[in-house]
Formats: sequence, structure tokens, C-alpha cells
Amino acid sequence: MSRTYGQFCGLARALEIIGERWSLLIVRDLVLGPKRFTELQAGLPKIPASTLSARLNELEQSGVLRRRLLPQLDAAVVYELTEYGGELDQIVLDLGLWGARSLGRPSPEDVFTLDAAILSLYTTFQSERAKGIQATYELHYPGGMVLHAIVEDGALKVADGAHPGADAIIEPLGPYIKDLLSGELTADDALRTGKVRVEGDVEYLTLFTELFHIPAAPQATHGIVVR
Repeated sequence: MSRTYGQFCGLARALEIIGERWSLLIVRDLVLGPKRFTELQAGLPKIPASTLSARLNELEQSGVLRRRLLPQLDAAVVYELTEYGGELDQIVLDLGLWGARSLGRPSPEDVFTLDAAILSLYTTFQSERAKGIQATYELHYPGGMVLHAIVEDGALKVADGAHPGADAIIEPLGPYIKDLLSGELTADDALRTGKVRVEGDVEYLTLFTELFHIPAAPQATHGIVVR
């Protein structure tokens, strides 16, 4: 690494490895599986190719990811997390949930990718509440992105695409999925105002807001706190 904090500290070293701009988002996109360079570019459309190459090289040198040659005719190279890099899985989810509590409205320039949508469900999943629950959801996001989530007795599986026979199809008509997850928008209000469409039993929408949840946003403090 070209820059260090000059601190003999595990946290400082972690930031030296994954604290550079874009590095942790690259890890985020590899949490779900190996990707080619072009696939990483597609998921991070605002990163310059030279910067992506530099970050991939740095993460490889630090043992976070590796390159692997696919056994196919085109002999494509993919990037994947190593065992060491894979230990960041839960850290990425926890950090994502921490940041989600401070999310406001998306700006017109903000990108919401398929990987981000999938990971947002893993991030907000309430496994304890899901004990004994079996439900399948299909989610349609603005822009045509579709994914499905299978909840089975406390476990969750999320993947790209539709799911035949889903218990409910949920379609937020705008950036309202975050409002549902945070509780700012109740299931009843979402249906009443038309901000969310549901195909199937509407009770599954209420259940969805219980299975996937973002804790309340922190209260900002102003001035000096006196105790």
C-alpha cells in the first residue's frame, strides 16, 4: 500500500487495505460471487477503469481477492474473494445496515444496482422473526430490475429474476422500499396511497416489513453535550 496511518493497530491496517475509495464497494460486489472486470465496471459505473484496475491490484496484493481463469473457451479471468476476503461478508452486511439508518432520498444521479438490491435484503433480514416462517417474495424495482427472496425457517436466499409461484409480488412505485423497511411507510399506508403494488395476499406485505427492517435513524446532536 502506498499510504499508511503509521499506527500499529488492526483497525488502521484494515483501513489501509479496504479504506481506499471504491475498495469496499468492490468487496461488496464480490460477496455474491466471482465477477469479470466488465461486470465489476457495470456494477460501479462511476469508477474509472484505471482506478478499478488499481484497486483490484491492491486488494489482490493484500490477499483479499484473487484472479481465477475460467475453464471455458474464452478463458475469461474473474475476480473472487479469498478465504481471508470472505471473512468480510458479515462486516459488509453490518456496515451496510449501519449506513442504511442514515440514508435519505436517492438523488437522480444515484445508482441502485442488482447487487446492492440483493445485499440490502440480506442486510435487513430479521432471522429471529423468520423462525418458522416460509414465504417467497418477488420484488420488482423501478427500471425493470427483478429479484426474488425465499424465506425458510430463519434462513434467507435472494437471487436475480422472477420466481414462479411466489406468495407475493411487491412493486414499489418509486424509492419507497427503504421507507417500508424503516417503518416510515406502513404496509397499509403503502397500499392505500398506491406507493406500493402487491399481487397476492396483502398480508405478505405486512410480513415483509417484519422480516426485513432498518432500525430507526440516529438522532443528531447539536452543540456540546453536558452530562
